[in-house]
Amino acid sequence: MAPLFANNKQCILAIDDEPDLLFIIKTTLEDAGYQVITANNPKDGLDLYERNWRDIRVVLLDFIMPEMTGDAVFECLLRLNPDVRVLLLTACDDHVARRLFDLGLRGYIQKPFYLADLLARVADEVEAP
Repeated sequence: MAPLFANNKQCILAIDDEPDLLFIIKTTLEDAGYQVITANNPKDGLDLYERNWRDIRVVLLDFIMPEMTGDAVFECLLRLNPDVRVLLLTACDDHVARRLFDLGLRGYIQKPFYLADLLARVADEVEAP
């Protein structure tokens, strides 16, 4: 079996409980040249990150999910890798992200969002040192 990350594309992990949104994110980012892996729940997302964190450049993380909120997932990601690059996807006001910025959150994208904005934010994080 070939390794999951056999090519030179930058890998993005998207964690969101909305399958339609995950499909749109995956399709959009793959069309832009990224490799995208997805998880439709926090546990699977954390498992994917734990197994592949060295290859994942950016995590797109939903805030409102049934099993865990995005802030709890973010804190778990930080324990796995203190340098994790996370962009929070949220329909909540920006006050939700304020505390997370102190912990190292790279940014947030307000839902609903334009795909061009998503692409620009992901590109900024991928290209950042």
